[in-house]
Amino acid sequence: MVGSGTRVYGARAWRFMPQDFRMASSYGVPEGSSLADWPISYEDLEPWYERVEWEIGVSGDHRAMLHLPPYKRPYPMPPLPDNAQVRAGRVGLNKLGWNALPLPQFINSVPYLGRPACIRCQHCVGFACPVDAKNGTRNTLIERALRSGNCELKPGVMVERIDCDEGGRARGVRWFEADGTPGSAQAEVVIVSAGAVESARLLLNSATAQEPAGLGNRSDQVGRHLQGHSVASARGIFPQPVMDNLGPGGGIGTCDFNHGNPDVIGGGIIIDNLIVLPIIFWKRFTPPDLPRWGLAAKQFMRDSYRSVGEAKATIQEIPNPDARVRLDPNVRDRHGIPVARLSGAIHPETLRTADFMAERAEEWFMAAGAKKIWTSRPRPGLSGGQHQAGTCRMGDDPSTSVVDRWQRVHGHDNLFVLDGSVHVTNGGFNPVLTIMALAWRAADGILARW
Repeated sequence: MVGSGTRVYGARAWRFMPQDFRMASSYGVPEGSSLADWPISYEDLEPWYERVEWEIGVSGDHRAMLHLPPYKRPYPMPPLPDNAQVRAGRVGLNKLGWNALPLPQFINSVPYLGRPACIRCQHCVGFACPVDAKNGTRNTLIERALRSGNCELKPGVMVERIDCDEGGRARGVRWFEADGTPGSAQAEVVIVSAGAVESARLLLNSATAQEPAGLGNRSDQVGRHLQGHSVASARGIFPQPVMDNLGPGGGIGTCDFNHGNPDVIGGGIIIDNLIVLPIIFWKRFTPPDLPRWGLAAKQFMRDSYRSVGEAKATIQEIPNPDARVRLDPNVRDRHGIPVARLSGAIHPETLRTADFMAERAEEWFMAAGAKKIWTSRPRPGLSGGQHQAGTCRMGDDPSTSVVDRWQRVHGHDNLFVLDGSVHVTNGGFNPVLTIMALAWRAADGILARW
């Protein structure tokens, strides 16, 4: 397996909605977009969602997930306890009559699978958990695989290319060790799992005589349809502290606007934000009418750090075929491998949806009692920072997709892509649970054939 692992920064464990798998059928295809339906449905993936929730460990309340079909099995752990931020957010949602739900998270709310419960520190995002209560592949599946004796982990390597035989069939990989020493391995099955940008880069860098434009790229689909998650936010100053130093934050939200909104395609979730460091607060939460430097900025930090909240709307992006990953013709990394070049922009329909969702976020904070509110909306440039998807999209037609419904690269019986790059659309949610569920489903399919 060629991969980057799954890092969890207090990640939310959302299932995609049934409508997320049939966006084109539900809304039509906007001009200039590549919006399409998935070749599989929510029902196909539901058993694997459940399996990941229990094997990795998710806390939440399945009864609150009213936007989804009824769960056949609850989450293995209850939601994390409320803090001041959650209580303030619930006031606004209840006033508006919007469904308020505790966010499902890959965090232990009680001891689970041999690891303790969250101690509610303030540094969930971007830091290792001091008690190992955040759950991801690092401290669950990879540990189990290593204990089995059937897995060798090679950290720090950079894979150069996928090797193929004279007929174009994948037979292994070549890499560079951290010190630049070359290495290689042969394999009956090659699985690429490096994320939407790096997986596309690797396939493009693995051209053969049969596929001179890159593995799986006969139809010029590798690297296209790059999506992330555009974000629209409302920030507000409350008359009382809404940050009580009880982490992780980001504990409440609503899914009432994921679909069915007037005159926009799709929608997204609206959630409160995780606790942020003071420097991030200064960078992102300073009101636009306030100086960024000097006494006024410092006084705002002193007076308002604990009283400012954020309602963040994660927007389901409309895929654009010209938003893509290519190989840079001039720039190479330290191993001499061409680097990825991102180009294109998010589709205009995504920006319209973001405007609608920013208004809903502002409405929430007004109802919650914020005394001053300002909003931010995404720019047309690619949302290239997190949640990348779409560059090796799944489909039944090789002319419009890269992998089939089992995530096998078209034209290659032993080459698979198991990460967010296969997503046809990326939902209005953090995609990590869907990535894991798809990977588990595909892995069981691989085992059934080999």
